[in-house]
Amino acid sequence: MSHNPVRPWRNIERRKSRQIHVGPVPVGGDAPITVQTMTNTLTTDVTATVEQIQRCAEAGADIVRVSVPDEASARAMKEIVRESPVPLVADIHFHYKRAIEAAEAGAACLRINPGNIGSQDRVREVIKAARDHGCSIRIGVNAGSLEKDLLDKYGEPCPDAMVESGLDHIKILEDNDFLNFKISMKASDVFMTMAAYSQLAEQTDAPFHLGITEAGGFVGGTVKSAIGLGNLLWMGLGDTMRVSLSADPVEEVKIGFEILKSLGMRHRGVNIISCPSCARQGFDVIRTVEALEKRLEHIKTPMSLSIIGCVVNGPGEALMTDVGFTGGGAGAGMVYLAGKQSHKLSNEQMIEHIVEQVEKKAAELEAARAAEAQAAE
Repeated sequence: MSHNPVRPWRNIERRKSRQIHVGPVPVGGDAPITVQTMTNTLTTDVTATVEQIQRCAEAGADIVRVSVPDEASARAMKEIVRESPVPLVADIHFHYKRAIEAAEAGAACLRINPGNIGSQDRVREVIKAARDHGCSIRIGVNAGSLEKDLLDKYGEPCPDAMVESGLDHIKILEDNDFLNFKISMKASDVFMTMAAYSQLAEQTDAPFHLGITEAGGFVGGTVKSAIGLGNLLWMGLGDTMRVSLSADPVEEVKIGFEILKSLGMRHRGVNIISCPSCARQGFDVIRTVEALEKRLEHIKTPMSLSIIGCVVNGPGEALMTDVGFTGGGAGAGMVYLAGKQSHKLSNEQMIEHIVEQVEKKAAELEAARAAEAQAAE
């Protein structure tokens, strides 16, 4: 909330990881936690893939991953990279030549498991390509695709097996003097994922890419991701993240930002605080919030809006938001600006007027931010 002081008890002490770059985007260290997603179009369909990347970037994605399963996809990457507004990660499995081709095509990062792409000579070729073309690497450990020897050793996927796999892959890169990498330890099980990241944090300073893999559909996957990623972030673990949903990748980006916003770790767009509605409501809260979410998607400025159906909690919530509306009955409510009562408004005029007030406040905040930046120069 733009006009409220920072509260020390909300601070999260992040793990001190080393910083790498995915293209121009810093990951790790003191850099903001970045939000990622992955395209689900055919990579060979350049038009569809670029269009999806652009929609994800508009929603706030800092980085987008693209699958490169074959030579044709690697060729398509060159054009996709050229048209992408954000750096791209090439998702590589097994075939080392795809990694080299993706690096040559301009991918900013290669998602691989070094131990799965063949001999040491092949690994060195991939590392050389990454180094020559300024690519970082993400080691992607997944509970569903652990090495056979580790499954034989531990009997089943578990945090210990995931950590050992991760450390084995890390050693390969470090033995080749390549430190420009991050690592993920993903499982569909929330507890396994959290335990694996927690254990690995004690043994490396590599940046962490967080995710609950194969989390499920929109509702179930959002809940699992919010619990797993939210807890890891609260513990100070995580430098970049992807919410994995069986849904539109744009929704992954939105949920990722909502998780970070709820922890005060990223601020983007309008944070709507609204009641679940009840018989006391003076207007249709649910439909109003749905309409405002759509109408305010274009606002990128961090700010807060409270939409409360009655006067029980409405005035108190409005005191802490940039713009607020509290239902008062008789077809009207009270508008609050910067935490103070401003004027009464009829319910019929509410949506248009609130959109106008939010846009006006966003413009004021952006002007103030620009003035501060100019003064600092």
